[in-house]
Amino acid sequence: MGYKTKGKHMSNEDIKHVELLSMFHYIVGGITAFLSCIPFIHVAIGLAMLSGKIFQESHGAQPPAFLGWIFVIIGSVFIVLGWSIAVCIIIAGRQLKRHRNRMFCMVVAGLECMFMPFGTVLGVFTLIALNKDPIKDMFTPPTPPPPLQTPSPP
Repeated sequence: MGYKTKGKHMSNEDIKHVELLSMFHYIVGGITAFLSCIPFIHVAIGLAMLSGKIFQESHGAQPPAFLGWIFVIIGSVFIVLGWSIAVCIIIAGRQLKRHRNRMFCMVVAGLECMFMPFGTVLGVFTLIALNKDPIKDMFTPPTPPPPLQTPSPP
């Protein structure tokens, strides 16, 4: 038993590999989104610095306002970037499940290699799997049948 594309026979093992990769993309995407919330601490510290409440007990000088803004802006940028990458990972998992957009999945797998340790493992396994010929065939769209030609009247 297997999956047939373009006259080639795929094993159930290849199909299972792609399904597992899809599931793990959802998991790593969720972990990435969760860990991308860590910079909220920096945003909170920056906002506390801007409000002046963080140094009220000490009678020392307040830090300059730009320092608080640096915390807020950089923390916000890291949050947005992390969530964007997490969404891309989840979309790649969906595309793997649907056997579509192989190139997008490969680009996301390359990006995942930056995130040690889970992203690296998942990215490498995804790149290896997507470069197998039977799995490449699974992602190619079927060729449409030739159009029917109606006989022209004499």
